[in-house]
Amino acid sequence: MTQKAEKKRIGRRVLSLMLVCLLLVGIGAGTYYYRTERIIPTLSKLGSRGEEVRKIQQKLKSWGYYTGSVDGIYGSRTQSAVRHFQRNNGLTVDGIAGPKTLSYLGISSGSSGNGQYSSNDVYLLAKVIAAEARGEPYTGQVAVGAVVLNRVSHSSFPDSVAGVIYQSGAFSCVNDRNWSVEPSAESRKAASDAINGWDPSGGAIYYYNPAKTSNQWMRSRPVVASIGSHLFCK
Repeated sequence: MTQKAEKKRIGRRVLSLMLVCLLLVGIGAGTYYYRTERIIPTLSKLGSRGEEVRKIQQKLKSWGYYTGSVDGIYGSRTQSAVRHFQRNNGLTVDGIAGPKTLSYLGISSGSSGNGQYSSNDVYLLAKVIAAEARGEPYTGQVAVGAVVLNRVSHSSFPDSVAGVIYQSGAFSCVNDRNWSVEPSAESRKAASDAINGWDPSGGAIYYYNPAKTSNQWMRSRPVVASIGSHLFCK
């Protein structure tokens, strides 16, 4: 065999080894990609245990849906409470705390009191605006949204949009049949404007319609703004 032929033979062997190595690397990467891409988020449901279940129980207990122990065990009482919450909020009533139910609970929305709000926060805020201020001037709609956000930042209220909205007795609209109605484009825009910093309420943390409210404590609050049929106060 000539020297030239020997070099060609060695070159072919080297190329073959390189191709085999690339193939093995590709298979390994493909397996890793498959394994990582096929991971399905764990959903809390009957039989589940852990910190997420504990958070679900804490939220539902603070809002009056759950009366059992906050033990991190997703039993029948937790399932029943989740079903009740889902039914009241127009969600699919399956007793499973999937992504949408968790976001309504404010657990996976990434909400915080530091001004960083998720798309779900905007959606919940729009729902409150639609339910509480439908028919009010646009400025009044934004003001209602601002009150919710002012409560998020206030030490006397929960530190998330979902927490403020679902706080027991805070907004009766969450138990109203209209709560399941999708918010209008105007309500969504008002929610976005409020989140972007517009506060026509003057920093209010309460508001009421004097024609409909007989609560003397509420009427005693100092009024800081009057928009449409609502008085905004601190």
